[in-house]
Amino acid sequence: MRVLVTGAAGFIGAHLARRLIERGDEVLGYDDLNPYYDPQLKRDRLEKLVPADGFRFVHARLEDRDALDRAFADFRPQRVVNLAAQAGVRYSLENPRAYVDSNLVGFINVLEACRASAVEHLVYASSSSVYGANRELPFSVEHPVDHPVSLYAATKKANELMAHTYSHLYALPTTGLRFFTVYGPWGRPDMSPFLFAKRIAAGEPIDVFNHGRHSRDFTYIDDIVEGVVRTLDRPPTAQDDPALLASPATSTAPYRVYNIGSHRPVELLRYIEVLEECFGRRVQRRLLPMQPGDVPDTYADVEALRRDTSYAPSTPVEEGVAKFVGWYRDYYGV
Repeated sequence: MRVLVTGAAGFIGAHLARRLIERGDEVLGYDDLNPYYDPQLKRDRLEKLVPADGFRFVHARLEDRDALDRAFADFRPQRVVNLAAQAGVRYSLENPRAYVDSNLVGFINVLEACRASAVEHLVYASSSSVYGANRELPFSVEHPVDHPVSLYAATKKANELMAHTYSHLYALPTTGLRFFTVYGPWGRPDMSPFLFAKRIAAGEPIDVFNHGRHSRDFTYIDDIVEGVVRTLDRPPTAQDDPALLASPATSTAPYRVYNIGSHRPVELLRYIEVLEECFGRRVQRRLLPMQPGDVPDTYADVEALRRDTSYAPSTPVEEGVAKFVGWYRDYYGV
């Protein structure tokens, strides 16, 4: 297939593009290489892709409607995976307009381009952060998500609502994927697994928020990519069953939402211990209060994903962390 991947220089996007190329798909990567975190890491990810047969790249922003429309017109994608977004919960407190520009304006541009190009299936990144103030665990796609606690989360819920509108009005098949704390080689430097690794490698103290009483559904990158590919290959269809409207994750329109998480939450202090074991050193922990916009726990119910795709993530955290640390040592020479 011809697959357009936005955010192709990002953590998940680069891994996904490589996987699609390896199975024989033609991939157009689209990314603006913004400096939210080190653009060199993004360029290094792309270097692993550019020489590969079947990969092309466009350097542009989602907000640039003309550039996006040209990319669609030139490449004529059959399917689209939208991973580009302004990421980060805490950064949304500092620069909220960046989230409106990328996550809302950019996403409507993607939806319009998909509609105009008669795309067969749009898969897009949502986030576990949409569960917000919800305390019922595990988080299920059947649960209401009406109480976001960060603007980032609010834009991701908005994406799900916008996608449903296009599925309903224009019969555009859309699938939203709520990712849970993704980690692994080539990961994002702004996320806690990477931040912890950096400090442990340097022998520096670690800031642990909520006094270490967090738990997270850490999900290894290969498991995330497998979930994306499984759903990409299964476009939802319209169904004449009003019962589907009782769930926020299904519809009579060709629309679905899934969690992709390990379904095995790990206490933050345990995750740090595994990192320390892999690096072979212990560091001091500075226990601090919870940060604004954060949530105490995440825990994915992946039954809907398992039911519809016969797949659920399975990589144990010990195995995933060892692979991440091996990459980190090699990449940074530590």
